[in-house]
Amino acid sequence: MDNRIPPPLVATLFGLLAWFAARHLPGTLEVTVEWRIGLALVVLLVGVAVCLAGVLSFRQARTTVNPMKPETASALVTGGIYSYTRNPMYLGFATALIAWSIFLAWPPALLSVLGFVIYMNLFQIGPEERALASRFGRAFTQYCKQVRRWL
Repeated sequence: MDNRIPPPLVATLFGLLAWFAARHLPGTLEVTVEWRIGLALVVLLVGVAVCLAGVLSFRQARTTVNPMKPETASALVTGGIYSYTRNPMYLGFATALIAWSIFLAWPPALLSVLGFVIYMNLFQIGPEERALASRFGRAFTQYCKQVRRWL
C-alpha cells in the first residue's frame, strides 16, 4: 500500500470526509461567513505558497515532482523551502486542510489534518525517504538530521 494513492487525492479524501462529518454531526461553530471565508483564504494562500515553493525548487533542480516514483529523483533538493521542511508540498496540503476546517467551522474537522499527516507519514513519506536514502545515501541521512520532516 506504500505510496499508491497520489497525495493530492489523499488530501481531497480527508477533506471530503471532514465535509461529510461536518454536515451530519453536531458542533458547528457560530461564526459569520465573512470571517470564515476570510481566515480560510489567508490560510489557504499560505498553504498554496508553501506547496508551490516546493514544486518550484524541484523544477529548478530539474528533478521529478512525481511522489509515486521517488526512486527516479535525479537531485537531492535541500535549499530554499527545503531548508525548513523536507515535505513542503505535503505541508501545503495539510495547511489547505486547516483552511478547509476553518471554513467548515466544525472543530473536529481538524482531525482530518491529523489523519492526513499520519497517513502521509506511514504510507507516503516513509517509502519516499527509504528510496531517497537508497539513492542519495549519506547526503540524505545528513539532510534528515538537519531539517525536520514537517516543520
